[in-house]
Amino acid sequence: METSREQTVETLLVSVNRLIRTAVRSTGNTTSPAVWRTLGILETDQPLRLGELAEASRVAQPTMTRLVAGMLDDGLVSRTVDPDDSRGQLITITDAGRGRLVAWRATLTRTVGPLFADLTDDEWDALHEAAAIIAARSATTTRTEITA
Repeated sequence: METSREQTVETLLVSVNRLIRTAVRSTGNTTSPAVWRTLGILETDQPLRLGELAEASRVAQPTMTRLVAGMLDDGLVSRTVDPDDSRGQLITITDAGRGRLVAWRATLTRTVGPLFADLTDDEWDALHEAAAIIAARSATTTRTEITA
């Protein structure tokens, strides 16, 4: 029986979410997933106003206010006055925040690496191609951007 395209996309989404949950649990890291999600958003879409950041992260604005306050205290983000509207503030990722995000992704990668240790070269080629397609379609770029 042929798998429909919708089923393929669903399998991809469910599997990736399961893989991430497994990796996160294995690290023992207690940082809120909302911190990593927010840093990831700022990595590609900064600077953002607090409301825009809350919407992008799918949390209420008061929740984002608390989250950003903690991230400011930890030096992960900075806040500046919006030059287009002095009543607003823009949130950006700091070098320290970017460094923590890169380190977190490396930890996740090392954690799930053993699951893929026995793949053949052909399977690695297929994963590489799939990752490149997904990255291009989801407009993601990271320091480990997929290259040909």
